[in-house]
Amino acid sequence: MTKVLQITNHFFPNIGGIEQTSRDIVNGLSRKDFEIKTICFNETAERDGLSCRRRETVRDIIDGKEIIRCGCIAKVASQAISLTFSRELRRVIQEYEPDIVIFNYPNPFAAHYLLKYRKRSFKLILWWHLDITRQKILGKLFHRQNIRLLERADVIAATSPNYVDGSPYLSKFRDKCRIIPSCINTKRFSSADIEKAELIRQENIGKTICFGIGRHVPYKGYKYLIDAAKYLDESFKIYIGGSGPLTDELKEQAKELTNVVFLGRISDSELTAYLTACDIFCFPSVTKNEAFGLALAEGMYFGKPAVTFTIPGSGVNYVNLDGVTGIECPNGDSKAYAEALKKLASDPELRGKYGKAARQRVLENFTEDIFEKNLMKLIGELDG
Repeated sequence: MTKVLQITNHFFPNIGGIEQTSRDIVNGLSRKDFEIKTICFNETAERDGLSCRRRETVRDIIDGKEIIRCGCIAKVASQAISLTFSRELRRVIQEYEPDIVIFNYPNPFAAHYLLKYRKRSFKLILWWHLDITRQKILGKLFHRQNIRLLERADVIAATSPNYVDGSPYLSKFRDKCRIIPSCINTKRFSSADIEKAELIRQENIGKTICFGIGRHVPYKGYKYLIDAAKYLDESFKIYIGGSGPLTDELKEQAKELTNVVFLGRISDSELTAYLTACDIFCFPSVTKNEAFGLALAEGMYFGKPAVTFTIPGSGVNYVNLDGVTGIECPNGDSKAYAEALKKLASDPELRGKYGKAARQRVLENFTEDIFEKNLMKLIGELDG
């Protein structure tokens, strides 16, 4: 049986794009003839009855597979720092002797220790989620480390061709790159709250319902969506889900707008209801920190046309295709964003056309089954 060791930053019950992909990798390999362990950093979180504490080094079983969580003593520029990671990584490599290592990038602290084993015979899949762009000093500091990782990698998994083209690193190692788009978890939406969705519609009869959800941080671009609302009349209702460090600032920005409603953190059931009820899915991210856009794919899965900004080098514009599954606007242009919403609101036939194409794009490219097939193809290439 082929042994796989996955190295990632955090794992469920921590949630996020990289965390979800890490879990998708475990589940995809678990359904085949693979043994897999995951080593990551611990972080305080609680979800679905599972709780974690940042400073503890523990072993969990998630989805029937071992997760080694290394206690974190601090975070520097979003990077976990652990006193136990080196020891635990050494132990698992020596005792488990993996045939394949899957390393989820960016993760510079873990990369430092992984590269100590670069002469070992395991095959290395470098899963490149995004470049380090926000912390420019760190990006320069770890430049050489990135090159060593890319040189050591047998193959590089990237989430979109757009990111390969736009990354100063991946574009130089294009021959090693394979496109494996992230996938949505359709099981989250297995029980639709039809009554809640109908209630949302009844509360907004005669209005165009727009919905967006995500962390309230700068790169998510919610300030541009709120600014766009200033160009819209009362025939629009914009619901914004999620929370984050910018929540209070965003609420202050929107305090005089009656067509914007903040929902806060919502359950999967509520999420399903708003995705069912809305007419347009809003995804206003503005930088390459948004490497793919799982929430965008979720909105499209529900057959909703999407409105996005142009983000050079990001997978957002690979997920949502301008003039096919939705409308793409010049980056940060709130007025153009508002005009796109008006266009879709005034043309139900166009909304239906884009929405149908949006759902089909997700079904053909961004589901768990497609992800698993792409993963198996990648593994097969290593064996070949």
